[in-house]
Amino acid sequence: MLLRIRSRDGLERLQVGGPHVSISQLKSLIESQLQVPIQNQTLSTDRNLLLAKASADLLRFSDMADPSAPLSALNLSHGSVVFLYYQGERTVRGGPALTPAGSFGRKMTMDDLIARQTRITRQESPHCDSVSFDRDSANAFQQYVNETLAFAVKRGGFMYGTVSEEGRVEVDFIYEPPQQGLEDDLILLRDQEEEKLVDAIAAGLGRKRVGFIFAQTIMQDKKDYNFSNKEVLQAAELHAESGLKEWVTVVVKLEADEDGGANVHFEAFQMSDMCLKLFKEGWFVTEFGEEDDPKLSKMKKEVVVGVKDVKEVDNDFFLVVVKIFDHQGPLSSTFPIENRNNLVTMRILKNHLDRTKSVPFVKRISDFHLLLFLGMSLGLGSDVPALAECVITQTPVSEGYQLLIESMANTS
Repeated sequence: MLLRIRSRDGLERLQVGGPHVSISQLKSLIESQLQVPIQNQTLSTDRNLLLAKASADLLRFSDMADPSAPLSALNLSHGSVVFLYYQGERTVRGGPALTPAGSFGRKMTMDDLIARQTRITRQESPHCDSVSFDRDSANAFQQYVNETLAFAVKRGGFMYGTVSEEGRVEVDFIYEPPQQGLEDDLILLRDQEEEKLVDAIAAGLGRKRVGFIFAQTIMQDKKDYNFSNKEVLQAAELHAESGLKEWVTVVVKLEADEDGGANVHFEAFQMSDMCLKLFKEGWFVTEFGEEDDPKLSKMKKEVVVGVKDVKEVDNDFFLVVVKIFDHQGPLSSTFPIENRNNLVTMRILKNHLDRTKSVPFVKRISDFHLLLFLGMSLGLGSDVPALAECVITQTPVSEGYQLLIESMANTS
């Protein structure tokens, strides 16, 4: 029986006697064939094992902790994948042989030498200490992809908030640009004028673009990856475009639980420094074929992973885990969100203002999505940043602005 062992060094194959083999015997085989001492091994069928950052994180992965349990008890059979986390270094027997230069072999070019020196390793620490979501904004996003889209197509948005000196990111609202969501791809149809207005409103609110959030589909949940190769490329592109070292990429997914139900999960990552370097230098293959493995990113030249020269890299090597928290931000998130499958009209604005008439006017417009609607629909583009400043400081809105907004709403 053949098992596939995935570690930080990539994918390796291991011959075992059959499904009756115990976990203890499997570890002995890994020690003898893959040169990883038993005491350094942690095994699991959960791919998230490879994202563990500290020894304490390993305690969560206990499905293969019983040394006497047979592989069959874990539904492991021929071709199954087992994830291996190990501490320390190792030398692999039968590793790649070096080809001499000159008359006895291919002459190495300068590009070859640079590629051989490009080593892909895991980045242990993110530049972002943590990311905290405004509860209402996070809920509005997950509710839409869950209840309206049913996780059947992908959806994404840019996160706006603040970054502290300690590298803590707080997300206070999510802007959803025009886009086309497919089952395994997300095409952003970016509107530069709209994004300029979004950035101006954000600046008035004392916020800036700090990351990107996207939802995977239920079909992707059946795949063996955290990010697909397309998602790695998109995340690297947006991270590189931002120029912000604390930039965060968040994935929202629907995962089955042990009771047969399903829960929505948020997971936060940064793209590694090496990932961004390789992206900027054009190392990634950007065209995908139907036979390509989505959990592997293809390189145009060989790189070193562990002790191997490879042209395909496990996507997890490019991900750095970020802790997630939540908070209650200063803005509401009750006004309809832009660029969804619903037409936002003046009547909706009037209904919103009528529903909130018991609170001061500045409170009634303390919603990013409402401010964007005012800028796009009422021709208040240049004035909305000033309204945003009133919102963030909770100072009274001038009577002229209030009368203009209410009069336009009453024309519905």
